[in-house]
Amino acid sequence: MMPQLNRRFFLKVSALSATLLALDKNKAAAIIPCQSAAAVKPLVISTWNFGVAANQAAWQVLSTGGLAINAVETGVKVPEADPENHSVGYGGLPDRDGRVTLDACIMDHLGNCGSVAGLEQIKHPIAVARMVMDKTPHVLLVGDGALQFALEYGFKREDLLTKESEKAWKEWLKTGHYKPVINVEQMPGNEYNHDTIGILAIDAQGNIAGACTTSGMAYKMHGRVGDSPIIGAGLYVDNEIGGATATGVGEEVIRNVGSFLVVELMRQGYSPEEACKEAVMRIIKKKPEKAKEIQVGFLALNKKGEYGAYSIQKGFSFAVCNEQQKDLLLPGKSYFS
Repeated sequence: MMPQLNRRFFLKVSALSATLLALDKNKAAAIIPCQSAAAVKPLVISTWNFGVAANQAAWQVLSTGGLAINAVETGVKVPEADPENHSVGYGGLPDRDGRVTLDACIMDHLGNCGSVAGLEQIKHPIAVARMVMDKTPHVLLVGDGALQFALEYGFKREDLLTKESEKAWKEWLKTGHYKPVINVEQMPGNEYNHDTIGILAIDAQGNIAGACTTSGMAYKMHGRVGDSPIIGAGLYVDNEIGGATATGVGEEVIRNVGSFLVVELMRQGYSPEEACKEAVMRIIKKKPEKAKEIQVGFLALNKKGEYGAYSIQKGFSFAVCNEQQKDLLLPGKSYFS
């Protein structure tokens, strides 16, 4: 009887193993990223069409064997200094009191991070965030304290409110009504223009870093801080797994600790795109009616160099730069079409 029992047991285990294998294959097929063919290193990706120029600047660092952390900082300085970009840095649209306040964060492959929020009169908040990371025991400095710190380290005070942004603000004052509008960040000069640039890079050594910087929602309440300077919300990097960054209405990203969630989903085996999609679905499931009126998107990169994105609304795009192509701009998939 024992040999027959062993044989029956073996057949049952074999059948069960085959079933589990089939389920695993189905799961694997569901999370393979559409960009898997582009898994090359070094690589840099960033949000929106202005990410193309940022990526190209970052590539100058990566292509010569530079570190990912230096690449992402270099990259986002491009839109920060562009007066025609009304959602990041110099030329950014002000808050409802006419003050340009900037938020930024940066994170390296060792888990070191730094950020600033509500920073005024400094053109490159990302550089101040990097200094917070490198020179202090803290992660986040805000407002006057962040400005004082920047000035102590030699940063120059500058008037960040351009004539164009001031004109748009004064026009807005006629009604004084703020409401986020989906994807308006793609229309420079629009009175409700708001968004951010998030950038992720993997260098030749396989190390990942990220940065995020913004002037925040146009005509926001003075003192409002979104997700961009919040580690785990607007940006998160775990060098064992990958990195993620967010764009859109920051309050909803913060409520779901969005970028950290994306990285943790990749840890569980999700592809970058599927991890971004699941994070978006968390927002939609919690507030289905509100989700119809707002935009939130996520962009992610894993340790293999695979990348992907997903957003609530159509219109979100992201830029990719590697050895093969330096100016690739791709549409992200979305829940609402």
